[in-house]
Parts: sequence; C-alpha cells; structure tokens
Amino acid sequence: MSTPPAHSPARRAAVALAPVAAVAAAHIAPAATWLPVVRRRLPRLAGVGHPAHVALTFDDGPDPGSTPCFLDALEELGVRATFFVLGDAAVRHPSVVRETVRRGHELAVHGWSHDRPWLPAPADEARALLRAADAVRELTGRRPRWYRPPYGILTSGRWAAARTAGLRPVLWTAWGRDWTAGATSASVRSAVAAGLRGGGTVLLHDSDRMSAPDCWRAALGALPGIVNGCREAGLSVGTLSGHGILPR
Repeated sequence: MSTPPAHSPARRAAVALAPVAAVAAAHIAPAATWLPVVRRRLPRLAGVGHPAHVALTFDDGPDPGSTPCFLDALEELGVRATFFVLGDAAVRHPSVVRETVRRGHELAVHGWSHDRPWLPAPADEARALLRAADAVRELTGRRPRWYRPPYGILTSGRWAAARTAGLRPVLWTAWGRDWTAGATSASVRSAVAAGLRGGGTVLLHDSDRMSAPDCWRAALGALPGIVNGCREAGLSVGTLSGHGILPR
C-alpha cells in the first residue's frame, strides 16, 4: 500500500488522529485482559476460585424475552448463577431483575451500557458505573459486589471507576463463544469444555443485545450439558460469591 503525500488530506487526517490513537492505546494497554495472560498472572481477576467449584456467569441482560428462559433452565438444574446486568436494561426491565434475585441468583454489574472504551473518559465511566451499581441496589435492596467490563477490556479508567463504586473486577477463564450467528449448543459446550478447569469461571450470555439475533438459544441449549459435565467431573456449580474469591 502506498503512503499518502505529506500534504494530502488523508495524510493530514492520519497525523491529526495519531495522538488520539496513542492515548487510547496507552489507556487500554496497561490492563490488557486476554485470557492466557490473565489466568497465569492474575488468577483472581480471571475468576479463579476453589478448585472443586465452577462459577457460572451471564452477561448482557436482563432481557424479558430470553433471561426468563435461563432462569427456568437453571431452576430445573438446581443451579444458582451470577448475572452481570447492564444498568440501562435493568431499569427498563425491573421485574426481570427482581425475579432473578427472587430465584436465588446473584446480580453483578456489566456497566450502564455496553460502551466501547476506545477513547478514555474516566470521569464519564466512573459516573456511569456508579449509576449502574446504584440501580441494582435500588431494585434489589442488595449492593452488588462484582464488575465485568464490556468486551473484557479493563482499562485503567474502568478499574478506578470500579473501586469508586465498591466493585471487584472479575473476568472469566472459559467462554462459550455464544455471540456469533453460527453458534450452536454443541459449539458452545465444546468451547466451554476446552477452557474449563476446576476453579474456573464460565462466561455465557443471556441476551443477544450485543450479539447475533437469537444466539442466546445456543447458550441455553448448551446449559444442561455444561452443568452436568461439571458434576460428572466432581465439580459443583454456582455463583461467584460461592466461588471462594474475596469480593474486595
């Protein structure tokens, strides 16, 4: 690919954007969060807990069309899980939030909305995360303990915002890759099994808000196999608070 001339509009635009890109990269890089590095160097951040237990977690809800299906499936399996909710969805669907808690599940915070953190805005992030945590507390009467950043990208600003809101960041050790249009129950089970060990934290999604339409059905269909597979391996399945990692 050829380089634009020094005084061309494209070159000037690239030069003007370079400082912004550099700031964004510097902001994100100190907390780069991909799984092998996090599991090895920061196991508590990855959600590594008691070796005989697996934490089951869901992101991106609540959704009145899909979350109740997961609540029913978990009820049949006799399992309690942790749901990382988005604040704007929680205030739109308070009955789903309250029903989730009524059935014994744990609510955690996934942010106010599923924003991309490409440009640093620490003050805005702090306000939004505190707003989401307050919404969960007001709806349930319980202050949430955990925070999972959207896309698993824990920037320095998000980390500071979590501390301000009294939340402990936690990621995951195994995921179902259940957000794609091609996901199936079998592919979700296989993806989870590939990364899951005792003490791990599983990430699934109970909503297709940020995913391909209806992809949550693949996660729902995979759920019995994931839970039963853990039990056959001698592992209990439950919430993050029952996982043996301290909330602070």
